[in-house]
Amino acid sequence: MKKSLIILTAVALVTPFAKAQKVTVELNEEQLKPIRQQIINQHETRRANTMDWANFKRYAKANEAITKKPKAVLMGNSITEGWAEFDSQWLEANNLVGRGISGQVSSQMLVRFRQDVIELQPECVVIMCGINDIALNQGVISISNIMGNIKSMVELAKANKIKPYLCSVTPASHIGWRPEVKDTPQKINELNKLIKEYAAQQKITYVDYYSSLVAEDGVSLKKEYARDAVHPNLEGYKVMEKILKDALKLK
Repeated sequence: MKKSLIILTAVALVTPFAKAQKVTVELNEEQLKPIRQQIINQHETRRANTMDWANFKRYAKANEAITKKPKAVLMGNSITEGWAEFDSQWLEANNLVGRGISGQVSSQMLVRFRQDVIELQPECVVIMCGINDIALNQGVISISNIMGNIKSMVELAKANKIKPYLCSVTPASHIGWRPEVKDTPQKINELNKLIKEYAAQQKITYVDYYSSLVAEDGVSLKKEYARDAVHPNLEGYKVMEKILKDALKLK
């Protein structure tokens, strides 16, 4: 098998004045594949973030095509985005517009809030976010700062005469794509407590998906409603639809 050379720079830990030394390591093609792929992934992520960090382009054309004032815009992440994929007919029948983007954190949603919510002039906005912040998708952020971003979206909505609804983060025992993140259920509960308290203070409807989706262990997403540890399946969305229908007083 063909071998390739990688030159590594090493520093001898003998004295603080040690000179860097070049060390030659031989790796075969199979060993090099994951290293190359990691470099490509990192490059593409940096490139995408630099070009359109908040992903304004995702719904730009769809926004232009809207001719009817929406009852509500659903602002969120992959869970909201998946709703449109699993049951778009329910959303359309109730004049609900999905504006979820997979992987997004609350900071990205706040940045695109004007384009994807305010400019559509809906009656309401249903805000659901937090799990990707907890997953550290865009780096470290405190629970209080996540809550700060949610508050800012609420304030923007109110300033533009759009009625806000705040959703709980749905249950998750762990985050599959971020196994290094610990205490996921505790962080979800902490954020949900803050969201619920703020909603009560501001007299905003709190849409509690968590209580109906959580398993008997008190932390996991119920297996019958789950695609994985975080994302609901169609049955899970059906449960969420009933809850949101009651909250929005849909017919």
